[in-house]
Amino acid sequence: MTAGDTQPFEGGGLVRILPRANVVKIGAQSLIDRGRSAVFPVVEELGANAAEHQLIIGVGAGTRARHMYDLTSKLGLPTGLMATLASGVSEQNAMMIAALMARYDAVRLAKSEFTQLPMCLAAGSPVIVTGSPPYHWWEPPPSVGRLPEYRTDSGVYLIAEAFGARSMIYLKDEDGLYTDDPKKNPDATFIPRISVRDLIARDFDELVIERKVLEMMVFARWAREIQIVNALIPGNVTRALNGEHVGTIITADG
Repeated sequence: MTAGDTQPFEGGGLVRILPRANVVKIGAQSLIDRGRSAVFPVVEELGANAAEHQLIIGVGAGTRARHMYDLTSKLGLPTGLMATLASGVSEQNAMMIAALMARYDAVRLAKSEFTQLPMCLAAGSPVIVTGSPPYHWWEPPPSVGRLPEYRTDSGVYLIAEAFGARSMIYLKDEDGLYTDDPKKNPDATFIPRISVRDLIARDFDELVIERKVLEMMVFARWAREIQIVNALIPGNVTRALNGEHVGTIITADG
């Protein structure tokens, strides 16, 4: 290896592997844990868009994973085991979403099967994946405590960045980013658009997205913009897939 091999890379030779793919994250605590009333309309709207848009659908873990974190913390288990156990919850949710979307020719792929992504997307099949990042036992230890910092928001973001996807859309039960948790503070102010560096500098106590996603966006090559959308409002998913500004856009530019 020469000294030139370790110099900063400006991105001139990078290839977008899946430039037409849209990565969509279905929040578990915000949507899946609500049950049929929230999940069925989202599934139907995604299915209706599958013919026009290539979809990679990542699935969160939700409340059950938080229960697991609480239990494993009390048992003194290490970060890597916590991450491995939490990934199982996301896998279960992915199986349920894949079953519900089977009528739209959806397929569920494990990370070891990602080489099949181009074929499945070209065939018009939405692809369902676990949102858990690939670290598992090798989860980077956090600076404080033992709870994994890279969770399902981070996992789907890594997919969008690694494959050079067209968009990264997070489906939540809130309109987007606020200065505080709007469920707890009715005076919280909605933020329609913000740069990731500005958001990090503000250091809000409550965020609708994992902080690790923001840290990764600073160094992103492709996934330099994400959108957070309220999927409980009919039509929002379709509008976001069509490129409209629906909720909050966080950008690494500017």
